[in-house]
Amino acid sequence: MPLARSLSMTSLNGLPQCEDEDLPVEDLLLFEISWEVTNKVGGIYTVIQTKAKTTADEWGENYFLIGPYFEQNVKTQVEFSEPPNPAVKKAMDTMKSQGCQVFFGRWLIEGSPYVLLFDIGSAAWNLDKWKGEFWEVSNIGIPFHDREANDAVIFGSLTARFLKELSCQFDDKPNIIAHFHEWQAGVGLILSRSQKLPVATIFTTHATLLGRYLCAASIDFYNNLDQFDIDKEAGERQIYHRYCMERASVHCAHVFTTVSQITSTEAEHMLKKCPDVVTPNGLNIKKFSAMHEFQNLHSMYKARIQEFIRGHFYGHLDFDLDKTLFFFIAGRYEFSNKGADMFLEALSRLNFLLRVHKTDVTVIVFFIMPAKTNNFNVETLKGQAVRKQLWDTAQSVKEKFGRKLYNALLKGEIPDLNKILDRDDISIMKRAIFSTQRHSLPPVTTHNMIDDSNDPILSTIRRIGLFNNRTDRVKVILHPEFLSSTSPLLPLDYEEFVRGCHLGVFPSYYEPWGYTPAECTVMGIPSVTTNLSGFGCFMQEHVADPEAYGIYIVDRRFRSPDESCNQLTQFLYGFCQQNRRQRIIQRNRTERLSDLLDWKYLGRYYKHARHLALSRTFPDKFEMEPSAPPKTEGFRFPRPSSVPPSPSASQHSSPHHSEAEDEDEEERYDEEEEAERDRQNIKSPFSLGALPQGKKKQHGEYRN
Repeated sequence: MPLARSLSMTSLNGLPQCEDEDLPVEDLLLFEISWEVTNKVGGIYTVIQTKAKTTADEWGENYFLIGPYFEQNVKTQVEFSEPPNPAVKKAMDTMKSQGCQVFFGRWLIEGSPYVLLFDIGSAAWNLDKWKGEFWEVSNIGIPFHDREANDAVIFGSLTARFLKELSCQFDDKPNIIAHFHEWQAGVGLILSRSQKLPVATIFTTHATLLGRYLCAASIDFYNNLDQFDIDKEAGERQIYHRYCMERASVHCAHVFTTVSQITSTEAEHMLKKCPDVVTPNGLNIKKFSAMHEFQNLHSMYKARIQEFIRGHFYGHLDFDLDKTLFFFIAGRYEFSNKGADMFLEALSRLNFLLRVHKTDVTVIVFFIMPAKTNNFNVETLKGQAVRKQLWDTAQSVKEKFGRKLYNALLKGEIPDLNKILDRDDISIMKRAIFSTQRHSLPPVTTHNMIDDSNDPILSTIRRIGLFNNRTDRVKVILHPEFLSSTSPLLPLDYEEFVRGCHLGVFPSYYEPWGYTPAECTVMGIPSVTTNLSGFGCFMQEHVADPEAYGIYIVDRRFRSPDESCNQLTQFLYGFCQQNRRQRIIQRNRTERLSDLLDWKYLGRYYKHARHLALSRTFPDKFEMEPSAPPKTEGFRFPRPSSVPPSPSASQHSSPHHSEAEDEDEEERYDEEEEAERDRQNIKSPFSLGALPQGKKKQHGEYRN
């Protein structure tokens, strides 16, 4: 899409033209403002952190991030330095002379972008004055008891003052673009516009405030979008002032964007404005790309999870770990919004199906959702201690046995196996066996929950009766804490844990984007999502047969909850029917989708938003010819020519299908051919770089 600017080229209307990717960044300064710069609160932190490298590569020294200063975050994430831009330094010095503490440095993430951090506490003495100024500008009153909204006023006022000091120093160039994320940063946008600062503004909502609240209340949200009395709903939930801040930001911005088509529809009704551009969220794929080793990493981390399972289920380990599948759900503890309610109901139905068909597959499901706890569950800690004790016992007996066997062979004798273990050895082993006996069921949670009688997940587990009985083919473990490699229970980081699982399940009702299934995809792990999540809609648009590529999309928009639950159950049951080879093929396909989620591809939507903002703010300098935002139409991963191992396509009439079918699949599947077709499909329309060529592993080298 052409964009006019001050260059030697001249268009027919007298304004010079340039192509979309030729934005004159040397004549521009880009600021991204968010409460989550160096401050992890939710998914916006991931958006900004992963996008930083792509944006820094494009903008270089002219790219800055603005956020709040929190000492505990800055200590480990920021390297302080002097601003290389004299105008930025002068604006900072002016603010410091007015009593506001401002810090500058590099954020120690990939891309090392510059960050400008405002100390909210140092400027809190201005709060009443700034709230008054904000009222005069917007007629929005902020209650004194809302700490988050008060912080947003201070942060926004500091941002607007900085942009004013900076823009006052420039006559013609450089022009400034300020990109604000979410309502916490919106005050700065509103004040900048009210002061008529020469700044091109963009506002991105990652999720509407009211949408999240309404969905959490178990309301049929998407089928009643046009029926809500917005002001009444916001007032009843005591967030009317926040809602007004968000809505004012949307209508003040030169360009309004959101992260997915489903959120675009939501914003049109909740915020009364249709977004100008949809900017899907991406990932820095290099961080996750294990090249062709991802299958081996799956095998390695799966073995670590199996060790935890051996301890957790000691005394009840009557299932085959080689025929055990690991499912998981992770994220904020939003029971309905994240789909945990539907997932548990589907697990109950899956348990029934697996028991009825007498399958030898066992499913262990992890809920990684942080909640309030006292400490680790004693029974869970005991399980890991028992496992370690058994391992030590087995090692000592093995060492003794090996030494006797070695000595006998040196003498040229075949040892008497009845004598090679003496009575002491047998006594030690018997004691070890007795220590594994337990008179209680394996716990369904790894921690002592505060108020566990009212906990939604535990209450549902009690209702559906999934107590980890021997007869259950589905077993449940709630881990109400974020994963850490230093944990005494499950010493794995989140990425390692995901790689070790077989399937991520995220049947969310409210998910503007959905980073959890996206992270699964780039690590080659199949996942379940919904057509109410931005990620699910994005994949439906880009992939002809998502299930064949390990993306199972539950219809939660046009089906009843019971029908959606049945569909989810069928997806899970179909996945359980796959053999090892089918899962390996599917993981190969899933991992190939990762290029779709790379910021190198998705960053083009942010470029378009910036161009549009410049053309609207400085029409005499920049002109964008009328055109739609970048489209992805015409690009779809094709349905694989070989038999796809998805439940819908490979559902067997009974759990026991013939070996002939597997042999037929083996003949028809050509990984190299499929991978090359997929590479060409994404590379040709969007000029992505060629994927690195590596030695392909033979399927027999993997164990899943």
